[in-house]
Amino acid sequence: MVTIGMNYKLIPGKEKIFEDAFNAVLKVMAEMEGHSKSFLFRDVNDSQSYLIVSDWNSEEAFNGFIRSDKFRNVANWGKENILAGRPVHTVYKQ
Repeated sequence: MVTIGMNYKLIPGKEKIFEDAFNAVLKVMAEMEGHSKSFLFRDVNDSQSYLIVSDWNSEEAFNGFIRSDKFRNVANWGKENILAGRPVHTVYKQ
């Protein structure tokens, strides 16, 4: 089991768009081999800062997801439309 923390900083005013996109991506993740569960958290002190926490059977399963065309398309869209900076991913091994 591995937990992935994905930190995102948004352009102000794009919060609802990001949350809706997360819900769409969550449906894709649910179909991915090795994905267990994911949660979205918003920083109470910085409304443009979000954290997605995802549990995967292995780091390889997560890497397969982020190499997928579906993830790549969403990531490219996010970079161009809603993200204020490059996301930071952290791997927490259990």
